[in-house]
Amino acid sequence: MQLYTSAIQAGRTLLLSKLSRILILTSILFFVSPNSSAAQDSGTATVTGVITDASGQVLSHATILISGGANGHTDEEGRFSFAGLTAGKHQFTVSIVGYQTISKEIMLTAGETTDLSLQLQEKNALSEVVVTAGRKAESIRDVPSSVTILNQRQVAEQINVNPSVASILGNLVPGLGTATNKATNSGQTLRGRQVLVLVDGIPQSTPLMNGSRDIRTIDPAVIERIEVIKGATSIYGNGSAGGIINFITKKPAVDRAFSGTSSVGLSGNLAHPNQTLGYRVSQSFAGTLNRFSYVVNGTYNYTGVQRDAKGKVNAQPDGLGENSLTNAFVKLGYHIDDNSDVTASYNLFRSTQNSDYVNVIGKYGVNPSVGQKGEDPGEPAGTPYNHNVLVTYHNKALPLNTNLDLSAYYNGFISMNRYVAQGTAWYGPGQTKIQSFKKGVRLTLNTPWKMGTLGEGEVTYGLDLLNDRTNQILTDGRVYIPDMNMVNLAPYAQMKLDLLSNFILKAGIRYENARVKVKDYNTIARGPDNQGSIAVTGGKIPYNATTFNAGLRYNKYDFFNPFVSFSQGFAINELGRILRSATSTNLESISTDPIITNNYEAGFSTTIGKLNFTAAYYKSTSNLGANLVDNGSGVLVAQREPENIHGYELTADLLLTQQWTVGGSYAYVEGKSEQSNGNKAYLNGLRIAPPKATGYLGYRPTSAFDLKLFWVYTGSRDRFDVRTNGLYANSEGPVTSIHLFNLAANYKFSSKFSTALGVENLFNKSYYPVVTQYRAVDAEYVRGIGTTANLNFYYNF
Repeated sequence: MQLYTSAIQAGRTLLLSKLSRILILTSILFFVSPNSSAAQDSGTATVTGVITDASGQVLSHATILISGGANGHTDEEGRFSFAGLTAGKHQFTVSIVGYQTISKEIMLTAGETTDLSLQLQEKNALSEVVVTAGRKAESIRDVPSSVTILNQRQVAEQINVNPSVASILGNLVPGLGTATNKATNSGQTLRGRQVLVLVDGIPQSTPLMNGSRDIRTIDPAVIERIEVIKGATSIYGNGSAGGIINFITKKPAVDRAFSGTSSVGLSGNLAHPNQTLGYRVSQSFAGTLNRFSYVVNGTYNYTGVQRDAKGKVNAQPDGLGENSLTNAFVKLGYHIDDNSDVTASYNLFRSTQNSDYVNVIGKYGVNPSVGQKGEDPGEPAGTPYNHNVLVTYHNKALPLNTNLDLSAYYNGFISMNRYVAQGTAWYGPGQTKIQSFKKGVRLTLNTPWKMGTLGEGEVTYGLDLLNDRTNQILTDGRVYIPDMNMVNLAPYAQMKLDLLSNFILKAGIRYENARVKVKDYNTIARGPDNQGSIAVTGGKIPYNATTFNAGLRYNKYDFFNPFVSFSQGFAINELGRILRSATSTNLESISTDPIITNNYEAGFSTTIGKLNFTAAYYKSTSNLGANLVDNGSGVLVAQREPENIHGYELTADLLLTQQWTVGGSYAYVEGKSEQSNGNKAYLNGLRIAPPKATGYLGYRPTSAFDLKLFWVYTGSRDRFDVRTNGLYANSEGPVTSIHLFNLAANYKFSSKFSTALGVENLFNKSYYPVVTQYRAVDAEYVRGIGTTANLNFYYNF
């Protein structure tokens, strides 16, 4: 319902002060005049307010129903406002997933504004969820594709088990590979393809040269929720062939000028504790002061020596033992008026390893690689820094009821690989690092419209501009992959139509217009005296593609909510690997065509009483892929062949009683490439994960205590034969099944004090993680960590 503010200056001032919400800035100076408004009918009333949870955190997109026909949702800051309501008694109802629905009778007085700020209590039920990763907030029941939402409570539970976001996602998201227990997420694909990782819409991935460190670029202490959109999509541009993972950062408490959370914790191996002690400290502040709001967080996490179930030290390359993680986050806001606001945020993530152990290489399939005391000669491996800067302006009162979102961002990222005494792809010892610097602007407009009696809809449209500069060099100055300077301009439009109230039709188009500039370069030497180096003449590589998507969902019945969809994704993926393996002296003769992925999907969701169930089947094809295969010498090169991937996913959640919940998921994926001789070959372990199942059993006897047992299963997979040398090729090793159990428990002493205990690998199972099995590399053949506990204490104020 359109918002009308009072013509009486005193009433207007009161309304603005009640709605004030702060969302930004530091070094930006501006002045925006409030929009003028039509006078409110003196015979009607207005109700405004804010919806929060018990801790004061705002609840965005909560559903609001008012007797008499008014309905809507809270905005991103948890605010709502309804004008033009009939004076008198009204029933006011608020609902959102994971919280108890609340109803309240209110009395509205003509010509006056009533403030109604409410708090919702958590519950163990599932209901409607809202997703914003598609650039426009909408109900999950209206999205014709598979979506997984991890809310703040789920993230908080997993922090106590393992604070790595790669582990959190791997344990909870169907279709995503399990975590590697390393600083990299190599092989952690989504439905067999690379995923585009975002933080508040800022791209973290480096598709030009995938360093596989994009998932671990933020600490979960600043995450409000995680949205995973599955299947190829070009809504955010380059690199989303498998889908999108969007980390949404926390918003300020709107009903408090000053609030926060302090937490301290200890971690360590329970079975073999020697030198495994780690610790975690996190402090956050948040609040709203008139028109200004803020969130500030600082987190430091140190992981001690990691030991396997038999007590041996895990010192694998790019491991997480003796790892130091620092995360600093600031979000500032300014609420300009009822219709517009501006926000600015900055996040610094740093994660490096300074280990007292070096890796003693074992024998694949025979005995594991283990750590022994020693000093690594190279620089600390990991992510020396990842900077994110974002400034966003929002206005919801443009002509034709159009909403505007305008964002500018910058991402600076460096990843440092482990020092090696002898490189497989270059001559002599060395240590490589990937450098990527991205800046861009995103313009998003949303305009509603009607189609007579057929229904109503909206169109989301805009323009994306991205500049991505990526290279890979050795710390001694040698160039491994030359500087790739990409500029991409992409207009897009997405239509949504509610047909006959129950059919949701979505369709969209996006045009990619990209250029990658590469200067003259020399491929890196593979022997002494510059042996094997090739001089390549640089130039500009043009990329142009138009991608489409269409989907239909029928949402009349809770017991059967089906959808079908087709979507395409665009990716300039692994260009760096193609350039570094060049055998031609001319850039134009190197095959660098983009990957256009076609994703077909059908599925449904079901809610019957206290049971929630979802199922989806998908097929993903591309005429050209970039599958990384062993060239016979242990070096992975991009293979440009047609690819065909298919799979299915199932999820279920059941509220047994008010105290007991149970649920789980199962995901299966398979993929093949079509070789030049017409034969079809399985895609290797870097792309295709074995079947994965998850389960949980939750017990919450009181609001102060809850306990949850998690089960993670990865199945077996054996697709490849040994080569003529009697060994498996890189990433073609067989995988045996793994069963792991984790435990999370929370207890609230009071509204301010609480404690949480998490245990990973509860039964101290000795196992080899999936990645160490399929990689079939002696140095990476390491056991997973043994029973590890995390004990945390929290103080909320």
